Amino acid sequence: MRKSTSTEETSTAAPNVQSESPFLSNHFLIAMPHLRDPNFFHGVTFVCEHNENGAMGIVINRPMPEITLGEVFEQLGLITENQNLMAQTVFFGGPVERERGFVVHQPVGAWSSTLTVADDLGVTSSRDIIEALTRDEGPQRTFIALGYAGWGPGQLEKEITDNSWLSLPADPRLIFDVPIERRWEEAAKLLGVDINSISSDVGHA
Repeated sequence: MRKSTSTEETSTAAPNVQSESPFLSNHFLIAMPHLRDPNFFHGVTFVCEHNENGAMGIVINRPMPEITLGEVFEQLGLITENQNLMAQTVFFGGPVERERGFVVHQPVGAWSSTLTVADDLGVTSSRDIIEALTRDEGPQRTFIALGYAGWGPGQLEKEITDNSWLSLPADPRLIFDVPIERRWEEAAKLLGVDINSISSDVGHA
């Protein structure tokens, strides 16, 4: 698995939620204020898969206003009359394979290449789900991104130990309903944390 470049060596006593499993599939990663990597600064990443081989996630609060879904359709040779759909913003999902599209969606449904993250939440990278969207036959709720974040074996665990991230179980509401500009703060509130009260200079001399 390719690696991201999100590690920053810092430390802080900020709280962290740990699951019973050592792995964090179907969790959010909230970037600490001192994490300055531009790919993840003030970011919330949805962890789609995490195991002994590494982790894969999609950033959910980094819109790409220069790219619309209509442009994606055009590149794929697809046509739709749904103007609202065509105007929809595509998101930056992470620095790995930025030309590759991913759809986070509810319900899971039956598509050619889907990773089931939870009972009602899937991530699909196959063309058939995009074709279904152009026919207004896609999943009820969708979030579309280009690229993903990847970590090698043990890399994410080390970043969490270094307090680059807060983690908590994923809430689909944050992916589909909460306004983009509020997702970082709202994710932290689910932990009972005011993320803006944590100094961005923590861990620096």
